[in-house]
Amino acid sequence: MRERKKRRPCRSMLYMPGNNPGMMQHVPAFGADSVLLDLEDAVAEREKDAARRLVSHFVKEIDFGGVIVTVRVNGADTPYFEDDLEEIIPARPVAVRVPKCHSPEDVKHADAIISRIEKDHGMPLGEVRIHAMLETAHGIEHAFDIARASERVEALTLGGQDLTADMGVQKTRDGVELFYARGRVVMAAKAAGLMAFDTVWTDIEDTEGLKNEAKLAAQMGFTGKAAIHPMQIDAIHEAYRPDPRELRRAFRIVDAAEQAEREGKGVISVDGRMVDGPIVVRAFSLIELGHLYGIDEEVGL
Repeated sequence: MRERKKRRPCRSMLYMPGNNPGMMQHVPAFGADSVLLDLEDAVAEREKDAARRLVSHFVKEIDFGGVIVTVRVNGADTPYFEDDLEEIIPARPVAVRVPKCHSPEDVKHADAIISRIEKDHGMPLGEVRIHAMLETAHGIEHAFDIARASERVEALTLGGQDLTADMGVQKTRDGVELFYARGRVVMAAKAAGLMAFDTVWTDIEDTEGLKNEAKLAAQMGFTGKAAIHPMQIDAIHEAYRPDPRELRRAFRIVDAAEQAEREGKGVISVDGRMVDGPIVVRAFSLIELGHLYGIDEEVGL
């Protein structure tokens, strides 16, 4: 597998129907960090073949202006799964989102097909990543094993709508029914060194509900949150805005870490507290996130 590149902040992932060229050509204008070109739920069965070719063309030919491009393919339990991969992988999206991952075997199955396609097209092995979508109770309970099923897995994502249906409960505004699943997905992803993405907020008119849920996702450790409409992006980004005081401390941590490295010291402290490796990594992430909001300039750094 190739060496993993440094991750860009990915607070928002905007779903976009794979059969809508009018929207796809304007992706950079929506302001999302990432776009999810959808071949699954957003596309009717009679349009699957056309949408697959259209998405492949756009991924190959269109400049998305730095927006991270992921394609959600149809599930392995459908007749479209392998055709989707055959068409999409050579187009070289950053990742494919594989829905309804129930077990590690689902990921290994996808990985084997993708590896064969990459080889057939002379691509580096592991170039296209997998975002494993967990949307069943069985999948949630196997989250860590799914995360570790292949080096190709880059993220775990929570599919709240199908999961609540599988649980036999209603998705509520406060999302209490998903609290365990969210924690399980985040913890499994972090333990495996992966990203974690939260499920969508489906009520486009309820901005306050979205803000609350996005804030919860950020507090719980999700890397980002999926959106179903461009109007939802600002609320999601606001939930991930770093606190200026926390950002100032992040700069002090990075300065101390760099000085310790120059002096060959293995232990550092900032503001009277010991600082270890994960805290330094988080400090770098906060600084990078702060650049997106211009907060480093606001706090005079």
